[in-house]
Amino acid sequence: MKSPAVIVDDEVQIRRLLRVALEAENYQVYEAETGQQALVEIANRRPAIILLDLGLPDLDGLEVLKRLREWSEAPVLVLSVRDDEAGKVAALDAGAEDYVTKPFSTPELLARVRAAQRKTRPREEISVFKSGDLVVDLTTRLVTRSGEEVKLSATEYALLSLFVRHPGRVLTHRYILREIWGPKSEEHRQYLRVYVTHLRHKIEADPSAPELIKTEPGIGYRFRGDQPHD
Repeated sequence: MKSPAVIVDDEVQIRRLLRVALEAENYQVYEAETGQQALVEIANRRPAIILLDLGLPDLDGLEVLKRLREWSEAPVLVLSVRDDEAGKVAALDAGAEDYVTKPFSTPELLARVRAAQRKTRPREEISVFKSGDLVVDLTTRLVTRSGEEVKLSATEYALLSLFVRHPGRVLTHRYILREIWGPKSEEHRQYLRVYVTHLRHKIEADPSAPELIKTEPGIGYRFRGDQPHD
């Protein structure tokens, strides 16, 4: 059975390109060229993935995203010609799973689509997360590398747990700080940098060239992981 996908973009050429790419991956594709039309299509189709352009003729894409997040948790991949850091942070903080700048390559886009969908598994279903030789058991709170237990502080574990529950998704500095330290800590990025450094030294094969916790400059971090396991 094909998974539904909704493309929201006012450029017919972009919609055609995205349709071809998604249909080749066995998606049932629906299109919208305005923000209002997008909200109706999403409500009717209940898509597995939404590709949302920010430059729409009636509503700004951020406004569409904010309205959507009032009633839907469907994963959203933002597509935009805007390449400024503030715009990316705003989209991610508004609830987007990821952000791709136009022009983009089709293989990268499809990889981001898959990563965005992985994030949507209900948290209670995820019990064991594996990536390479790293295993995180969220039930027992046990973390191992190559079968050896990794000793983490409570904050380090909370940070790692947040990352593994959102594999492939860009988490902004503000989001992470709010989730780990509370809403009054959103500007204290130094806390986060210190703990990410500590965590990398414990779980990365080479902390100086991290493969698991990737930095998104000026925005936040992306955890590169495999699929969670029940």
